[in-house]
Amino acid sequence: MQVTVEATGSLERRMTVQVPEERIASEVESRLRRLGKTARIHGFRPGKAPPQVVQRSYGRQVRDEVVGEVLRSSFADAVAQNSLAPAGGPTIRELTAAPGQGLSYTAVFEVYPKLSLPDLKELKVSRPVAEVMEQDVDQMILTLRRQRQTWQVVDRGARTGDRVVLDYEGSVGGEPLEGNTGKQVPVELGTHRLVGELEERLVGIRAGEEREVTVDFPADHRNASAAGKAVTFKITAHRVEEPHLPEMDEGFFASFGVAEGGEAGLRREVRENMERELRENLQGRVKTAVMDGLLAAIPLDVPRTLVDSEAQALRRQAQEGLVQGRSGAAALELPLTLFEDQARRRVALGMILSEVVRANQLKVDPERVRARVASIASTYQEPEEVVRWYYSDKRRLADAENVVLEDQVVDWILERAQVTDSPTTFDAVMKPGQTPGGG
Repeated sequence: MQVTVEATGSLERRMTVQVPEERIASEVESRLRRLGKTARIHGFRPGKAPPQVVQRSYGRQVRDEVVGEVLRSSFADAVAQNSLAPAGGPTIRELTAAPGQGLSYTAVFEVYPKLSLPDLKELKVSRPVAEVMEQDVDQMILTLRRQRQTWQVVDRGARTGDRVVLDYEGSVGGEPLEGNTGKQVPVELGTHRLVGELEERLVGIRAGEEREVTVDFPADHRNASAAGKAVTFKITAHRVEEPHLPEMDEGFFASFGVAEGGEAGLRREVRENMERELRENLQGRVKTAVMDGLLAAIPLDVPRTLVDSEAQALRRQAQEGLVQGRSGAAALELPLTLFEDQARRRVALGMILSEVVRANQLKVDPERVRARVASIASTYQEPEEVVRWYYSDKRRLADAENVVLEDQVVDWILERAQVTDSPTTFDAVMKPGQTPGGG
């Protein structure tokens, strides 16, 4: 077998393979002899047909089968002989396999890049550190109460925090603005959900009052007819309502599954949930910081084949999420380019982490896997059933094992990298990008 390999790109290889006719012909002849012993051919008893008749009846089919098998085996032998690691299957070109000519073809494929791990002592990682404070628990309980607040009509001017039920009509230059009318619309003042200063202009309005308010719409507003223009709203208030928080009583506690312990029990339950969420979020932040550091330290050209495959998988997941419970799902087709950056990152990190695992002979810790499964199960009503569900299927358990092994790799790297703790707060971690009072 003759093999030549040409690098046609940083990762692309063009490999030409020539297999002598003898290798194919001998295998075809051997199979036809075996087939002739059992073949049923019209006019002959089973196994008694002459070789030339068997050849005429089955020769082409057998040769095609042999050529296909030799192509696969010769490709595997060729890449092994040349110490190549294909990333995905090859594209076969210029295939010839006519009787008497042997087999020749060109295989075009990408290979995995060679990568060397950096000195992890030089890797710098900023690790956010935070804890749940009493004021964080206070704020979370207040949020829970607000989720169940009721509204009561009041006979006074509206204040920030109140809700105004109103009708409105928008216009630009005296012409009605399409899409900017509403009837009996509840508007909660202070949430900053309305454009410009519209909410602030409603402070003080009373039931039955009419107002005309003009606000400037931003140039990038989604309504092109209003973008960058002064829009006038005619507003009629129907009623003003003030919020009433539910009492901190046994009924309120029980609605969150706290049957004993009263307020202290609720606070304990809330704190435990907050601490678990904070711990998971901090772990995610640290993992992201480590991954970012690795990508910066190891510039990597990744195989396009793998990026495309990963992008397609991400697109399928996104489409399934978008169309879940909707009709017309088949018509939805998100552009593949939306997922290319994320796919490239995931492929690169997968190769880097695999090399860390291989080079340092890291093994998944069964106890950590069990702890992770138990943590997931603890959020369900029957955790024992969930644990059994995971351990009853190797593929499901493998998903947990992969996550744990990735966490172990991150921990292993953190032990060797330059790690700087960065103090932060619960809100900064759980609500990134929000400013105090931003709603």
